[in-house]
Amino acid sequence: MVLSGGGARAAYQAGVLKALAELVPDETPHPFQIICGTSAGAVNALLLASHPGTFRESVERLCKLWLGLSVDDIYGSGWGSLLGNMLSITLSLFNQGVGRQKPLALLDNSPLRRLIEEVIEFDNIQRKIDEGQLRAVCVNAMSYSAGESVSFFQGADDLREWRRFRRYGIRSRLTPDHLMASAAIPTLFSTVKIGNEYYGDGAVRQMAPISPALHLGANRVFVVGVSDNRSPVHWGKRKIKAPRHSPSIAQIAGQLFNAAFIDSLEGDLEHLDRVNQLLASVSEKELEELSPLRPVDSAVIEPSQSLDRLAGRKVRYLPRSLRWLFRATGATTSGGGASAASYLLFEKPFIGELVELGYQDAMWEQEKLRQFLKPQVEFAETERRGLFGLKAKPTTEPANGNTQI
Repeated sequence: MVLSGGGARAAYQAGVLKALAELVPDETPHPFQIICGTSAGAVNALLLASHPGTFRESVERLCKLWLGLSVDDIYGSGWGSLLGNMLSITLSLFNQGVGRQKPLALLDNSPLRRLIEEVIEFDNIQRKIDEGQLRAVCVNAMSYSAGESVSFFQGADDLREWRRFRRYGIRSRLTPDHLMASAAIPTLFSTVKIGNEYYGDGAVRQMAPISPALHLGANRVFVVGVSDNRSPVHWGKRKIKAPRHSPSIAQIAGQLFNAAFIDSLEGDLEHLDRVNQLLASVSEKELEELSPLRPVDSAVIEPSQSLDRLAGRKVRYLPRSLRWLFRATGATTSGGGASAASYLLFEKPFIGELVELGYQDAMWEQEKLRQFLKPQVEFAETERRGLFGLKAKPTTEPANGNTQI
């Protein structure tokens, strides 16, 4: 399972997973042995991976968490916090643009760290790996020093680290620091130091979001995105209106966020489809010669509605200080920056709509999802009955570290 980033947009993933949980038997353990996440998707991924109960119970916990969130659970919204951070950014201009006491950021996301430490039981991840319930869990971040995408993974002993152009995977014991780094949206949230390097949001410089799952041995991927761009029903229907003004700060930021959180995933999915079409046209003998290339089955669920429009109608529910900030920077429908607002709108009216939309979109595809989930569910049921003993046989061959995609 691959969960993309997107800040508050990741509530959509909770709705999709809620529908998915209704399509598998109640007592089924997690149907995905490999779970990869980026940014807010990484938080969702690790909450699922660390939950001690069944898949349905873990999804119920995830939905309950999202529906109970407010902005103050993720970042400080008070005037003091906001103005203090703006002052720190201004003073950094007299110190070569570097924060004197801590990394610079417009928003204080220390509440997010407290939430992560409270709701995610990190020790359970290794226990579930040892018991065969999980093969690997992966969190993606970006190294500011190297300018590369880094996949921190915790998994079975036979998994190997990998290195590709501008991206690599490194075995790690996952901690809150990895999640905070993966979710550190540039300029908005502060960077996180892990070892001797500073890391930021994993969506930045991530050219191949599906690749970590394949390196970890996946031959079938379930992807939940946060954009409606790939849906053919929307192609050709978007009418570009004459702009009333030049792009606002938030409109520019929104396009940068979209480029990081959305474009790379959509491009990678298109690449995956084309490789599958290519491999389907060759014989089995020729396919063996093309190793390590292999067909990868996929199922993708993405929003059927524009999340930007939903966000534009919900900005009014934010605290007064944030409404001022959003209006001042143009993060509104009239300012053209509703897309940027959608990444920070951690309020129930917006989150509730996203969860419901995700649930509906997945249910519309329930027959396709049932067929896709059938092999995983059958294996999970076999494992639960103890036919393989304590440790389950992996559903995929161990990664050889040479997969190209």
